[in-house]
Amino acid sequence: MIKAIKRILGISPKTDYGALMREGAIILDVRSRGEYETGHIRDSINIPVDQLSKHISKLGDKNKCIICCCASGMRSGSAKRILDSHGFKSVLNGGGWRSLQNKILKE
Repeated sequence: MIKAIKRILGISPKTDYGALMREGAIILDVRSRGEYETGHIRDSINIPVDQLSKHISKLGDKNKCIICCCASGMRSGSAKRILDSHGFKSVLNGGGWRSLQNKILKE
């Protein structure tokens, strides 16, 4: 069941997030501004998920890889669906920001 939930949310533990970052991927943190200010991945972009559709142009090139993160992976899953629906070609749900940060640092 957990594998099915991860598949639905687009979470893939086999993804080399470090390599994606070295290739220029964008980290999109979709938590609230207050949550973001308490800690975040360096150089990430903060656009709360409830404001994402209004600020989609800030992400630029729709062919660039975007890795969404939040606190647990739920809002980043919603952000992935929003970006997919706006024509972005390479969007991943990175899950919780702390977990994603650890994955990036160890790869």
